[in-house]
Amino acid sequence: MPPPSDSAAADLRHMRAALSLARRGLGSVWPNPAVGCVIVKEGRVVGRGWTQPGGRPHGETEALARAGEAALGATAYVSLEPCCHWGRTPPCADALVEAGIARVVVPLEDPDPRVSGGGLARLRAAGVSVETGLCAEEAAALNAGFFRRIRDGRPLVTLKLATTLDGRLATHAGESRWITGETARARAHLLRAENDAVMVGSNTVLVDDPTLDCRLPGLGARSPVRIVVDSRLRLPLTARIVAGAARVPTWVVTLAEGDEARKEAFLGCGVELVEVGADAAGGVDLAEALAALAKRGLTRVLVEGGAALAAGLLRAGLVDRLAWFRAAKIIGGDGVPAVAAFGLEKLADAPRFRRLSVETVGEDVLEEFTRDGA
Repeated sequence: MPPPSDSAAADLRHMRAALSLARRGLGSVWPNPAVGCVIVKEGRVVGRGWTQPGGRPHGETEALARAGEAALGATAYVSLEPCCHWGRTPPCADALVEAGIARVVVPLEDPDPRVSGGGLARLRAAGVSVETGLCAEEAAALNAGFFRRIRDGRPLVTLKLATTLDGRLATHAGESRWITGETARARAHLLRAENDAVMVGSNTVLVDDPTLDCRLPGLGARSPVRIVVDSRLRLPLTARIVAGAARVPTWVVTLAEGDEARKEAFLGCGVELVEVGADAAGGVDLAEALAALAKRGLTRVLVEGGAALAAGLLRAGLVDRLAWFRAAKIIGGDGVPAVAAFGLEKLADAPRFRRLSVETVGEDVLEEFTRDGA
């Protein structure tokens, strides 16, 4: 295969830069997608931007502001189709046209029905040269959470596990600190910063009393929404996650028919209740819960345990990705499993995943997987 031309190589380089900028917004721009934009004129970058916290301003707006008059006749590399509808800000497609952008390169269309090809059509109607398809797979993977919410009405779910080689997360006596090393734990905090919310079951809070915030230096403000699945509102009001609800948004997913006095107590602590129906076993209907979270704007949810919640999500086919930290230790069969039993009888029915990457993190290993067919 011949090497790419200089212009094709430059297009690829600038689009990858736009995608890299977009990643800065992951976890902080919901319900919007994370978008990056690079504006290039005569081979020189004159403007860069990415979606800002809360979803506004958009990446194109930021890049155009930095480019100023240099945007006239330039090429804009945008990691997702520019919007064409009015929200709190004017459409980005119109802003690109008004700035005099001559060419726009995008990987793929925005699946949001308010856009869905309309932004590209508006650019073309104004005489802007539009090219699509470059880095489409990478762009789709980056905004998989936004796409999942738009297309399926639920956020992308990543199940994070930290286990021994034999899949145990604690000894039979319950000791779990620490299975993995300090480097792996820091990497797990980065995952929190890249997701809109972190979710655990009520047992995890009762046993570990976690804070579920991001404690990496400089990223404290990137702590995600904290979600606890607690069907019967068993959490003590003294739990750290409840006590800190005024500082970090904290939601409890519970059954709609729960005790009203308990609900009032949680609301008084600043906790937001997400009330849903019950599944066949009388617990929280997890599919309904995820749909409710999507309606609140969440696009990416990181599930950190426990074993029962992991099993429920896997059994229902609701886990899209795995982030599996493995320590070079073995606990044995009497250790606590990372995933509880969920009644699987046939291997053919087992959830199947495809490995995306393997990363060494200190003395541990992080493997990332995506669900087959996801």
